[in-house]
Amino acid sequence: MAILIPNDQARKIFLERQRLSEPPGRALTKAGLLQLIDDLGFVQVDSIATVERAHHMILFSRNQTYRRDHLKALLEKDRELFEHWTHDASIIPSRMFRYWKHRFRRREPVLAERWRKWHGEGFDSAFEDTFRHIAENGAIMSRDMKVEDHKSGGWWNWHPNKTALEYYWHTGKLAIAGRVNFQKVYDLAERVIPPHHHEPEVSHEEFIDWACRTALQKLGFATSGEIAAFWDIVTPQEAKEWVTDHRDELTEVLVEPADGSKPRLSFAFAGFPENLGDLPEPPARVRVLSPFDPLLRNRDRAERLFNFFYRIEVFVPEPKRQYGYYVFPLLEGGRMIGRIDMKADRKSDVLDVKRLWLEKGVRPSAGRLEKLEAELLRVARFAGVEKITYQPGWRD
Repeated sequence: MAILIPNDQARKIFLERQRLSEPPGRALTKAGLLQLIDDLGFVQVDSIATVERAHHMILFSRNQTYRRDHLKALLEKDRELFEHWTHDASIIPSRMFRYWKHRFRRREPVLAERWRKWHGEGFDSAFEDTFRHIAENGAIMSRDMKVEDHKSGGWWNWHPNKTALEYYWHTGKLAIAGRVNFQKVYDLAERVIPPHHHEPEVSHEEFIDWACRTALQKLGFATSGEIAAFWDIVTPQEAKEWVTDHRDELTEVLVEPADGSKPRLSFAFAGFPENLGDLPEPPARVRVLSPFDPLLRNRDRAERLFNFFYRIEVFVPEPKRQYGYYVFPLLEGGRMIGRIDMKADRKSDVLDVKRLWLEKGVRPSAGRLEKLEAELLRVARFAGVEKITYQPGWRD
């Protein structure tokens, strides 16, 4: 018989898995940061820095003693983290690199055919020249090999060497050795990823089992579709077959949605919920989340658990936006309470708050607004600005 998980318990489980139930002011060491990212699985990277870049915001929201230099050291010196693709560009523990080789092999023929169609024949020589140049001369940036008469544009207008660099990165032959002003520095993967993270080789069956098993561990409970979506390195059919093949290890659970609709059948590891241990109450403070926060990455799951509909409107034409270009979700305890539009104006040394939207039924009480301001002050300091300004009508 399936175990019913009340909605408040389901949210508490997922928040604990997401490391959002711990005191956010507890000192975080470099080793602790590596463990945090390992527990999350990955941290998405994005170039938009309206307040701060997504990966920094994701980590800061979990621990506000997080230091950017620790992340840089883990990526560029210790090499215990690497950049690659899950559902999007992400920072991933290097111990997972040997599993990512299966993603590389899957993507190689697909990408080769796609770029050949985009750019026509003749790109093979540019690819070979680019790889040979890096092998013989060391790490480069895209601009180091740009042809003089090439006109810049979007990805559809990449120059041949830029296409080659991205192709070899996506297929695992190159890795990101560092970034300069957020521009990638490419080098041979064997020179970037420590040798002990390349081995031992993983069979296809071991890869599928690892991907599905770790996804379920990090989610706490999930449908087969959610298992597949977590890393985005196995297909929905592979995840479904994994669930079928491992039913003796799994328990059926019914997860109650936040809107009170019919519970959703999902799976958890046998021994649930005792195997989760004691689940702490999430801190009562208000926290600003990145639009790319992994708590909300699976939008449908987030909507079921928190009754919070959230979409990034960066690519939505301005007249059609419901909220704004880059609006930050707000978490209070175990509840999504709204979203806020703001920007760090470093020339004026202020965090400029444009608009606040609270969810239906969430009152703008004095206590709640005080908690919000306290969080905005913490975010402002993290973004390197001193003051907060509120635009007229920000709470209307």
